[in-house]
Amino acid sequence: MRAIQVTQYVKGPHELKVTTLPTPLPSPDEYLIKIHSVGTNFFDILQVQGKYQHQPPLPWISGMEFAGTVLSTPTASKSNLSPRFKVGDRVFGGTQGAYATHILAEEGALLPIPEGWSFEDAAGLFVTAPTSYGGLVTRANVQKGDWVLVHAAAGGVGLAAVQIAKAKGATVIATAGTQRKREIAKAFGADYTIDYGDAKWPDAVKKLCAENRTGNSKAGVDIVYDPVGMIDQSLKCVAWNARLLVIGFAAGKIEKVGLNRVLLKNVSIVGLHWGQYRNFEQETVAGVWDGIFDLVRQGKFRGTSFKDESFVGLESVPKALHALGSRGTWGKVVVNIADGDDALEKGSKL
Repeated sequence: MRAIQVTQYVKGPHELKVTTLPTPLPSPDEYLIKIHSVGTNFFDILQVQGKYQHQPPLPWISGMEFAGTVLSTPTASKSNLSPRFKVGDRVFGGTQGAYATHILAEEGALLPIPEGWSFEDAAGLFVTAPTSYGGLVTRANVQKGDWVLVHAAAGGVGLAAVQIAKAKGATVIATAGTQRKREIAKAFGADYTIDYGDAKWPDAVKKLCAENRTGNSKAGVDIVYDPVGMIDQSLKCVAWNARLLVIGFAAGKIEKVGLNRVLLKNVSIVGLHWGQYRNFEQETVAGVWDGIFDLVRQGKFRGTSFKDESFVGLESVPKALHALGSRGTWGKVVVNIADGDDALEKGSKL
């Protein structure tokens, strides 16, 4: 198989190289997957630089999200249950080693690709959708009639949040730093958009709420979805009993919050670490995915893969990661592996 193997930490994605490695053999407890598309993440960039909190021992294959086809099922089982997936099934999932043509994955790391979805869109589903659903539904209990402020709304988790909030009957104010990204947020269902590059953006949120809401709600929004690190500023434009979701710190700084406003507005600041649910609250994971797949079936949730530029073949992974890191993209940046690398693999056998 071909893969991006990290043998030493690099300064940036541009130093990553594709190499040839032995294709994994069928495993007693894992599925062998032929990868068709892979999703990129900011933590992939940090990991190859040795800066992420979870660093596998060297050498290791980079990447975590993928979509592909089952080549073989587990050859032995610790239980009497039959494998959930069969050879030929289309699956997506998340496990270390996705920047490759093949991967081994446990059953718990795999899900069926929704009917009608492409490998490309499915490859960007495993992290973004449950993060946004878990935050808005499980943690913030979004309700019909709520007003939701989504920061960085044109990003992968942002577009997922916009769609989920709208599906639950909320009104969405989306913030984004460029006109193009604001247009994308609108295209995915946002009711209003605001440029968070303008220092007075909280005033714009308050103005919208004052003009369109009644009673205590005129003061601001009910829910803030923040993957950036904008909680303190957001406290200026929330309503009584608001819920503020701490999703991440894409801006690169862990902010400090004025707790006086938390007290005075009777608000809740709630964290979400979706990746730890499998360790601490496994029973919630299945329910979240059931909710997501239900929205997909209803046509209320669609793929968010970046369409302004195409990335094909493993050699394009560094370019895709650079594009992601430059913050010039929207949605989920996905690399289509199979088309480019199938040709290379076939050519190597001639």
